[in-house]
Amino acid sequence: MSKIIIAPDSFKESMSAKEAAEAIREGFLEVGKEHKYDLIPMGDGGEGTMEALTANFDGKQQTVRVEGPNAHPVEATYALSADGQIAIMDMAQASGLDHVSEDARKVGEASTYGTGEMIKAALDQGAQKIILGIGGSATNDGGAGMIEALGARLLNDQGEAIARGGLGLEALSAINVVDLDPRLKMTEIVVACDVTNPLLGERGATAIYGPQKGADESMVKRLDDALAHFHELSVEATGKDVKDTAGAGAAGGLGAGLLAYLDAELKPGIDLVLEETDFRRRAQGADVVITGEGKIDGQSVYGKTPVGVAKAAKENDTFVIAICGQLGDEYERVHEHGIDAAFTLVPGAIDVKDAMENGAAYLTQVARNIAKVMWHDEARP
Repeated sequence: MSKIIIAPDSFKESMSAKEAAEAIREGFLEVGKEHKYDLIPMGDGGEGTMEALTANFDGKQQTVRVEGPNAHPVEATYALSADGQIAIMDMAQASGLDHVSEDARKVGEASTYGTGEMIKAALDQGAQKIILGIGGSATNDGGAGMIEALGARLLNDQGEAIARGGLGLEALSAINVVDLDPRLKMTEIVVACDVTNPLLGERGATAIYGPQKGADESMVKRLDDALAHFHELSVEATGKDVKDTAGAGAAGGLGAGLLAYLDAELKPGIDLVLEETDFRRRAQGADVVITGEGKIDGQSVYGKTPVGVAKAAKENDTFVIAICGQLGDEYERVHEHGIDAAFTLVPGAIDVKDAMENGAAYLTQVARNIAKVMWHDEARP
């Protein structure tokens, strides 16, 4: 009996990581029902990562009404693990760019207040650990809105609350953290963050990501100065200087806010998922690891799921097979990073719509063919 680890990422616009894992297993079962299969849906911090973790933790979805990035209410969804101890969430659910139409983007006013409300909702439900993905933000407020929702007070020189958003920080005179939710000190917060930008300057949150959120050149300058001012007062309030920490500039500076005020730990997405799913332990003694995602090419060696899985599997010298929807330019580079064999889901000349709609069936077919090669003696009639 062989032990098979099936650990793919999602196949974008076709199937989730969990659906992909199940499709691969179906193909293997057609050839080898007696073998042991362990499905570990994966992600690298991008789209689908929280869904993959939710599947691994047998999580149950929760929905909470929060303030969106432009102050309008939105429905934010997160998940609680089966034991209620772990909350799994994406900041984009509350404060993401998808909540704001392109012609309505006002990054200077966009706030992470709703992200704070979502965190508070999880604390109210008894979560002891929060896993937070911070991609896809509409905001550039350094996490000011988030900490306000969690009890901090951001005041102007008249002792009044400042306006929400990055531009509101221009009027900031004092930060009072006396009423910051005390439960945060007892809560482990781990953040999936694949961005290494510092908070400020030419590589900072505003300069690199502000324009895609609607900031022109003059707005970039104002917002960067406002974040610098917020940071100075944050150092006074927390005693932590995090502006140059890798990832501080993620999500419009939310990374810095999480580090300084919530004592969060920022990790590369694939590393976080490998750790949270206990991949290394589960993969011990495996005969083969199957991974994959929608496309594998030369860029896959830079922190993408299949290579991350392969590197972890190679710690036990396990054979690794990758299945993908498309093999792109220089995909052979992945062979230098732990992937022993790579297979494409469908022939190159095929209708894209067909590939998207029937991805699971094609994936099962390829998995079956791989299984026949692996167990050729058992597959003979």
